[in-house]
Amino acid sequence: MSRNRNAWLRRFPPVAGADGPGEPAACELVCFPHAGGSAAYWRRLALELGPAVDVTAVQYPGRLDRFGEVPVEDLHRLADLVVEALGAPGDRPLALLGHSMGASVAYEVAVRLARLPGREPRLLAVSSRRAPYTPGRRRPDWPRNDAELVARVRKLGETESALLDDPEMLEVILPALRGDYRALASYEPTPGRTLTCPVVALTGDRDPDVPVDDVRGWRECTSGAFRVRVFEGGHFYLTDHTSEVADLMRRLLPAPAG
Repeated sequence: MSRNRNAWLRRFPPVAGADGPGEPAACELVCFPHAGGSAAYWRRLALELGPAVDVTAVQYPGRLDRFGEVPVEDLHRLADLVVEALGAPGDRPLALLGHSMGASVAYEVAVRLARLPGREPRLLAVSSRRAPYTPGRRRPDWPRNDAELVARVRKLGETESALLDDPEMLEVILPALRGDYRALASYEPTPGRTLTCPVVALTGDRDPDVPVDDVRGWRECTSGAFRVRVFEGGHFYLTDHTSEVADLMRRLLPAPAG
């Protein structure tokens, strides 16, 4: 196990401490949060999937228990660091799930793992994120200052957006948001059909930032199976559809032996 794994990956005690030894988890699902988000965003999904699936969540620098660290303002560098933290392969298959910015990080991690013999994930799930390359689409206009940044977060309807009304909390949240959006603004995706694993793209039907047609372009990232699942809701549809997403993951992820 990488010595950096505990700094980057979080497990949730109710899942890790399930009653009795039980059967080992069939696979590990690594989850990547959105811009400004933390590993805690995935707690509800971990509770839904455990203990059959071992859910771990990436904790980016600059938030919660990593608040004193400088946010990584380059998504490629961020992906490199996560791959390093994952370390040598374990004895269980690995799957990746990323939401919004986290979908891009998960994709770049999958690309890097696919270059290593036997390391490509069993599944890449991308949520609320445009495909890396959408023909005819111009680059989005990213926030130029804090006021535009806060307005964008409010527009997306992030569940934590109420914290933006508290000036003290805003000062705590802004450094991570700034760093993440700088990383998004400079991000150039790894091009080409780089994967062979299945890819599933999840999105909300009323997402103000991600049209459903732009999600279908993820098909071009893999030579393997591809599917799209559209839920009712906006950019953070997952908050209201955690159980349905968990059901979908159960069907797509490796099942326990026997």
